Amino acid sequence: MEQLLVLLDQSVQVADAVAEGTERLKTNIRFPNLGIVIKNIGSYFSVFGFRIAYYGVCIGLAMILGYLMADQVAKRTGQNRDHYLDFTIWAVVLSVAGARIYYVVFNWRQFSDSPMSVFNLRTGGLAIYGGVIAGILTGFVFTKIKKLNRGLFLDTAVIGLLTGQIIGRWGNFFNREAFGTYTNSIFAMQIDVREVNRWFDPNSPVAAVKNEFGSRTAALERVMEIRENATVIDGATYISVHPTFLYESLWNLALLILLLLRTKRKGFDWEIFLLYLFGYGLGRLWIEGLRTDQLFLFGTSIAVSQLLSGLLVVGAAAVYIRLYCKNRKKRVSAE
Repeated sequence: MEQLLVLLDQSVQVADAVAEGTERLKTNIRFPNLGIVIKNIGSYFSVFGFRIAYYGVCIGLAMILGYLMADQVAKRTGQNRDHYLDFTIWAVVLSVAGARIYYVVFNWRQFSDSPMSVFNLRTGGLAIYGGVIAGILTGFVFTKIKKLNRGLFLDTAVIGLLTGQIIGRWGNFFNREAFGTYTNSIFAMQIDVREVNRWFDPNSPVAAVKNEFGSRTAALERVMEIRENATVIDGATYISVHPTFLYESLWNLALLILLLLRTKRKGFDWEIFLLYLFGYGLGRLWIEGLRTDQLFLFGTSIAVSQLLSGLLVVGAAAVYIRLYCKNRKKRVSAE
């Protein structure tokens, strides 16, 4: 119970720390082709005079529900559930640190003039891949120290990780961030231009936008297409974009269901972990191609997260095939 209280307290503190510091206006978010208009959404709600950021709530819920999901899988598979609570307490902090480091490394220009701002999480700037990498590395070290079956442990832990990713992505919705390129498709999402980066505002100087994006021609073209298709509704200017946060959340939900079904009859340890890497990487490979806030490999126009996704898909598939064939050979020999 004491450890669970530590996790709850830790989740609240981390959620508060990573909540976006910029206060959002209460504006509408529209899905015109679905006939949906969500009115007057701000960035927080108040309880007894205290402001609680929606982004922080999403992150906090992601941490807690992710742990609870892993705990249930551990219970069903006869594992020591205490290990997962201990692991989560460490993984939460280290994953946030990893997400920040990943973002800073590939977006150093934003921090070069004020290096100390790296430690101010309220300015925004977390990359989920950094968190995933840090969480997995923490799992490798944790299982080494505790002398646990690493494959079985990671098979269980990624169920919690994926649950957290499904919920955490909705923080992007409330922050009007991590959206995609221009679209007028069935899922098109319209956001008030006052709530997004100034480069998307059709009234901002074109010369300044071109200077910002430099040689990243593809990224510049995407921004300009969004600007050119902005529309005025009831006196407010809206941009129309892909809701990539929604795409990823739904993709991860489908992946979670498949992994839970497979967990009941998996053929070998590491299988669920490898299927997670393959499935998540495949989804991000597609979705990252739609994003307008990509981080690029140093001095290139290569989206680093898209490159990593491709490597994950290939690597996970290769290892899975190898372990599958090895396990099948053992079964045949035993028979």
